[in-house]
Amino acid sequence: MLIDTHAHLQMKDYKHDCDEVISRAFDAGVDYIINASFDLISSQQAVELADKYENLYAAIGFHPHDAKKLDNKSLDILRILAKHPKVVAIGEMGLDYYRDLSPRTIQKFVFEKQLQMAKELALPVIIHNRDAHDDTLEIIRKYKDGLAGVMHCFSGDQDFADKCLEMGFYLSFAGTVTYKNSEVLQNIVRNVPSDRFFMETDCPYLTPQFRRGKRNEPSYIKAIAKRISEIRLTTLPEIGRITILNAKTFFGIPR
Repeated sequence: MLIDTHAHLQMKDYKHDCDEVISRAFDAGVDYIINASFDLISSQQAVELADKYENLYAAIGFHPHDAKKLDNKSLDILRILAKHPKVVAIGEMGLDYYRDLSPRTIQKFVFEKQLQMAKELALPVIIHNRDAHDDTLEIIRKYKDGLAGVMHCFSGDQDFADKCLEMGFYLSFAGTVTYKNSEVLQNIVRNVPSDRFFMETDCPYLTPQFRRGKRNEPSYIKAIAKRISEIRLTTLPEIGRITILNAKTFFGIPR
């Protein structure tokens, strides 16, 4: 039993073999896949994929890179999409000060707009944070009451992890945990409470070490689970059981 809580199968990387990729995932023991979005078109495509496959779900929203694209019309369409029964979260959203592809003031504004919407709709949020720890925490603290959230592809230090956990947020670990230079991240994985973490591929990005440099896909979540089981001195089936239970509780699946 495995779940990939953050994929991007609606991207052009899977244009020619999406069906085969999904089939490989299910054959590898992946029970559920959640496709996260980054703009309006990808949100609509995520919902379309969720309609097509029983065990696929969608998260809708605007990535900080695309924050400058959000307007009132797009926000209204997101609200309509959010009512779809297979939409389980708003995201990914947040701040990215590494690439700064949208002005920081706009990133913050769009981040808050989506947090407000998520609270109104009683949906959890998927947070993207890169090199923006302090501002991310400051904004989340404004909305944390009654808000369920996960720090997608966690990349901070132990202090940042502790602050996220103190607010009731989950941490999600991607293929980076399999990399040889990820000692800080592996230590966080070792110590995170068993009821407060997920796994994700973030495919097509962040391919695990055994296929690094190639396109990532949901079936590779098994390699991430195996590495986490080694770090936590337990078994792969136990990591699968823990993370799928956490994700079912957080996302409210199956629907």
